[in-house]
Amino acid sequence: MIPGSPDEREDSWEHALEMQRLQPACAAADIELCELVWDAREWQIEDFDAFVVGTTWDYQEKGEVFLARLAQIESLRPLFNPLATLRWNLDKRYLHELAARGVPTVPTLWVETIDPAGLEHAFELWDCPSVVVKPQVGAGAWRQAKIERGARLPAAHELPLGAAMIQPFLASVQSEGEYSLLYFNRCFSHAAQKVPRLGDYRVQAVFGGRESQYQPSAEELRTTQSVVDTIDGPLLYARVDLMRLDDGQLALMELELIEPYFYPEQGPKLGESFARALGVMLAGVRD
Repeated sequence: MIPGSPDEREDSWEHALEMQRLQPACAAADIELCELVWDAREWQIEDFDAFVVGTTWDYQEKGEVFLARLAQIESLRPLFNPLATLRWNLDKRYLHELAARGVPTVPTLWVETIDPAGLEHAFELWDCPSVVVKPQVGAGAWRQAKIERGARLPAAHELPLGAAMIQPFLASVQSEGEYSLLYFNRCFSHAAQKVPRLGDYRVQAVFGGRESQYQPSAEELRTTQSVVDTIDGPLLYARVDLMRLDDGQLALMELELIEPYFYPEQGPKLGESFARALGVMLAGVRD
């Protein structure tokens, strides 16, 4: 994600845009925000006062190594968000837990692997023409696929490697898209509406998705605030992603606590909100 790296991702411009907002605001708050590659070894943990997990968008491919690195960091320095929160959020079964607490979520089947029997069960359960399959540990539409009823399975390299989730395809994604609401230190900052390009269902910019600023309703803010408030402990940032179900209700698609993109173009006060929240976190640690 850092410009100039030998294997720079094509969406690294999003990281650069985010840092253009965060670094000056942090500097104004007397905080130096440095960019580090999480699994590089040329930097020392002891050289920094605290760590923030940013656009670590390859963590899902080496989850245990990622968690081990975070544990090493937190053993020596404060980590935001804390490791316990990140570990809980890493496996998307947290959605099952939130649903049990009464949070409206997208209907989901949890399976050990993607196979024809499990898919047919999903089609029958929801009486739907298509479903979306995702890894239980994943991000950025990695190994995610949309499957039509009666169609052949995609190639193995396009499917989740193991434990997966199956959800009904929501037609609203192509007309309305997805909503992301950003919170810093549990305070609402801004929101974005994300829509896919014509003929696709993935809202990420790397797949042609586009974003616009969104003003959530009072009810939507109450709903997302209640989701954020379910999380214990310090919370530097949280992104609540919502989609509309076929019955018109907005439901939680994901609660991003590990490496969410902050949509800086839709949040004119992003830098100040982030720096203020980080300052509170650091002050709490020092006290």
